[in-house]
Amino acid sequence: MEIFILAFFALGYLVLAGADIGVGMTLPYLGRSAAERREAIAAIAPFFLGNEVWLVAVGGVLAGLFPELEGELLTGNYTLIVVLLLAWVIRDMGLWLRGRVPEARWQGFWDGAIVAGSWGLALSWGLLLGHVLLGLEGPISLLPALMLAVLFATHGLTFAALRLRGVLRERAAVLSGGAGEWRTYALTSAALVTVGIVAGLRLPLEPGTSGAVLTPVILVLIPFLVAAQAWVWWTFRHRVTGPSYL
Repeated sequence: MEIFILAFFALGYLVLAGADIGVGMTLPYLGRSAAERREAIAAIAPFFLGNEVWLVAVGGVLAGLFPELEGELLTGNYTLIVVLLLAWVIRDMGLWLRGRVPEARWQGFWDGAIVAGSWGLALSWGLLLGHVLLGLEGPISLLPALMLAVLFATHGLTFAALRLRGVLRERAAVLSGGAGEWRTYALTSAALVTVGIVAGLRLPLEPGTSGAVLTPVILVLIPFLVAAQAWVWWTFRHRVTGPSYL
């Protein structure tokens, strides 16, 4: 059961947060002006904090149920983990601070922070995947990192196509073939889930001794997390009509 709990949160993070990471990566393509970029950001604004909860949950599950695996993932990867966390903070700072001052240079700076932080997150996850699971180091480790980054970017575009309107939707739907947006989103989601499952199969998933106490607690909390996520998605289910939120 502990393995399924870890898989639930990890795969949920990849699919949900992968969308807002991908939108951030493709922000210069989606938004050709400051106003358009603001509207593209509005597509992910109601969701990104809730999506990050899934990563926090993954960290908690690793620490509580898989302490040996947590130590193995961290050993020798401290620098990469720090880069990942810095990219996370920079991206979120950009999302929060961009609209605080109505000045072009200010907004342009934080737009750059959003893009750089999003690419940093995607490449960091790819490098961690290549190093921990495949034992890759040096320049060759960039190959899986770039492949995962492209997948994140594609996933973000498919999500943006579901959320935006007009010209921005047309740009985002370049991979969706018109009305095939949900189909394309399902395909990119399935690809991210496949990556997560393959990664999990290569990890030493041996639960610790605290599962008997923590597992029932986590199982009780999961329905509340899913219900909260569903409520947010239902509340903001309509397409973005302007630079709202944040």
